[in-house]
Amino acid sequence: MLTIDFDRLGLEPGDRAIDVGAGAGRHSFEMYRRGADVIAFDQDADELANVLDLFGAMKEAGEVPEGASADIKEGDALALPFADGEFDRVIASEILEHVPADIQAIGELVRVLRPGGTMAVTVPRWFPEVVCWKLSDDYHNTPGGHIRIYSDKELIGKLQNAGLELEGVDYAHALHSPYWWLKCAVGVDNDQNPLVKAYHQVLVWDIMKTRGYSTVTRLAERALNPVLGKSLVLYLRKPVA
Repeated sequence: MLTIDFDRLGLEPGDRAIDVGAGAGRHSFEMYRRGADVIAFDQDADELANVLDLFGAMKEAGEVPEGASADIKEGDALALPFADGEFDRVIASEILEHVPADIQAIGELVRVLRPGGTMAVTVPRWFPEVVCWKLSDDYHNTPGGHIRIYSDKELIGKLQNAGLELEGVDYAHALHSPYWWLKCAVGVDNDQNPLVKAYHQVLVWDIMKTRGYSTVTRLAERALNPVLGKSLVLYLRKPVA
C-alpha cells in the first residue's frame, strides 16, 4: 500500500534515494523496483533486517532492473549520517508526527537533498487524526506514538521555512479513515471486534487485489480522498541556488 506517487516525485532509474523512517520498507521496495539506488533508513534494527532480506529476495527473483542497488542504514533522523546533497529523492512518510524536534528533522531531510532534487513528506491528515484522538487516548498516547496533529498550513510552512518549494498537495487512503475511527471507538487493540475484523478483511482484499489496485475500491477511494484521505502528501523541490 503506497502513499506516495513516484511519478509525481520524479523518481527515475539510477536516482540516489533515501526512505527516512522506512519501517517495513513499502516505499523502499517500490523505488528499488523502479531502478533507483535506495537506502532504507530507520532506527528499528529488526525492521531493517527484514527489509534487507526482502531486497535480496527481490534481486534473486529478477524484480529489479540491472544496475539498481539497495541497502539499509540504522540511525537517528535528527542526525542523518550522509553528506550534504547526497540524494536526488528523499521520502519521509508518516514519521514527523512522532518526532518532538520536527524542525530539526526537517532540516536534516533538506540538508541531504541535492539542489534541484525532490522530496515527498506524508503525515496523518488533520481531520481524520482529530477524530481518532477524540475517540481514543490509546490511539496516540503510547511510547513512540503521535505527539502532534499537523494542519496542512503548519506543515507546508515548516517545510517552506526550511528552504523547500511546494510543488503539489495530495490526500491518500480515505478508506482507512473509517477503519481507524472504528478501532478507536471499540478499542485500538480490540482486533477481534466483528466490525473491525470485517473491515480489515476488506482492506486486506483491496491491498492484495492486483498489487493493491482493485478497480471499484480505487475509484471509490479516489473520489473520497479529498474529503476523508487519512494521509496528507506533500511534494516539494529544493531550489537550485
